[in-house]
Amino acid sequence: MFVLFFLCNLSLEPAAASKNKVKGSQGQFPLTQNVTVVEGGTAILTCRVDQNDNTSLQWSNPAQQTLYFDDKKALRDNRIELVRASWHELSISVSDVSLSDEGQYTCSLFTMPVKTSKAYLTVLGVPEKPQISGFSSPVMEGDLMQLTCKTSGSKPAADIRWFKNDKEIKDVKYLKEEDANRKTFTVSSTLDFRVDRSDDGVAVICRVDHESLNATPQVAMQVLEIHYTPSVKIIPSTPFPQEGQPLILTCESKGKPLPEPVLWTKDGGELPDPDRMVVSGRELNILFLNKTDNGTYRCEATNTIGQSSAEYVLIVHDVPNTLLPTTIIPSLTTATVTTTVAITTSPTTSATTSSVRDPNALAGQTGPDHALIGGIVAVVVFVTLCSIFLLGRYLARHKGTYLTNEAKGAEDAPDADTAIINAEGSQVNAEEKKEYFI
Repeated sequence: MFVLFFLCNLSLEPAAASKNKVKGSQGQFPLTQNVTVVEGGTAILTCRVDQNDNTSLQWSNPAQQTLYFDDKKALRDNRIELVRASWHELSISVSDVSLSDEGQYTCSLFTMPVKTSKAYLTVLGVPEKPQISGFSSPVMEGDLMQLTCKTSGSKPAADIRWFKNDKEIKDVKYLKEEDANRKTFTVSSTLDFRVDRSDDGVAVICRVDHESLNATPQVAMQVLEIHYTPSVKIIPSTPFPQEGQPLILTCESKGKPLPEPVLWTKDGGELPDPDRMVVSGRELNILFLNKTDNGTYRCEATNTIGQSSAEYVLIVHDVPNTLLPTTIIPSLTTATVTTTVAITTSPTTSATTSSVRDPNALAGQTGPDHALIGGIVAVVVFVTLCSIFLLGRYLARHKGTYLTNEAKGAEDAPDADTAIINAEGSQVNAEEKKEYFI
């Protein structure tokens, strides 16, 4: 009624006044901006006029219903409130916005003619919290798993991404469907992969990204439970087992469900010496190793999925005999040469020479170092050769004793008896006739 009354008053104004108003309103024009709001939020619609000569402003909805005329509320809707009203601005708020509020709103400036400006209100549909389906616990190792993540109510359609161990999985299927209201969408994504034991306990995450979530995506998480046969490994306490020492063999087994207590065997049978071979949990403790302990030891682990085993070949080594090296320091070997010269009355010369001997014997035990022994033998041979050389040189230079006058009377004797007598006479002075060649 008020709008109609106002329009009637405008039509009754004098023609001259109307002409002046049109002339003065040439520089007037309403300004608006598009608005985007999340469903359930509050939208502020603002219309401004830089130059206004007291001309009225009006907001109307997409159905062309007047919401406010200047500062007067025209539509009975408790969600719509006046923010500010002046000759230069008209601002209103729409709270608890729904998808049906979306559309084009109009700001009108009642000049002659009426000038308008459009503002489009976009309402974002918030996607619902995603749900993951298709997982049934437990899953056996090697099975093919198919997981589906689904969310509804998004506008525009939301984006779904998959992550496994914080690593994004790209090879997925994506499906978008329009909801019954023909405004929002339901989107789903399917992930297919074959599981193994490394997937046990891994969190698979479905993440929904949408502009209405203000950079805080919605997520759904599924922790995988994978059952698998045990894996077995034997770890020895020492890599070089020796006779007389203890040895601990640890059977390290992993599986889901956890394997039962392990079984130890030797060479395909029971442990031969339970007193020395003690089983404690997953450990086999062998006390005081000996050669009879050599053989193949087997550790076997079992769970409800299957059975697995590992083998360890034990070879007991002898304790090494560590001998300290013996060093023999040879003494200096000397050779003594003794020469005796005897003078006889015989006309021939005789000389007696004593043999060379080594008074120092090689003492000590023969060490294990053959190089050292060879060196000692070389020294002994060298000294012996030097002694022989010196002895030969000595004998060559000392010829013994001889007579300078060889009984000259015997040469002129007429017979043998006279020669003998002359020789005996000459023998008396033999000591005076000795000469030595030096």
